[in-house]
Amino acid sequence: MRTMYARAAAAAAVVAMLGVTVAFAGQAAKVDVTGKWAFTVETAAGSGNPTLTMKQDGEKLTGHYSGQLGESDFTGTVKGNKIDIKFTIDVQGNNLEYVYDGTVDGKDTMKGKVSIVGLGDGTFTAKKQ
Repeated sequence: MRTMYARAAAAAAVVAMLGVTVAFAGQAAKVDVTGKWAFTVETAAGSGNPTLTMKQDGEKLTGHYSGQLGESDFTGTVKGNKIDIKFTIDVQGNNLEYVYDGTVDGKDTMKGKVSIVGLGDGTFTAKKQ
């Protein structure tokens, strides 16, 4: 009889843990970055405060970048709380490729790494406006 109770308790614990895992997975899937974001970017080449306007459709991300070096439409992905954005800007005849790789923290902040190919790497933080 005691073994049956121990098995039932163990089964209940497993079910409870699965419920918590499913709840966390559901929260991660609810990340939505659609809207206007104010970024702070720090790189070896300098710093800036670009604005990115984003539209999320499932894991697909599209939008528009506007910063001191120019403007560009971009594409990217949002998987769970991970975000990736890529675009190219023509600066005086030179194409600069930007790669943002970060995480969304809650509903209105994100942070991560930025790489401007040919100019260097850095970090970014962003706040939803």
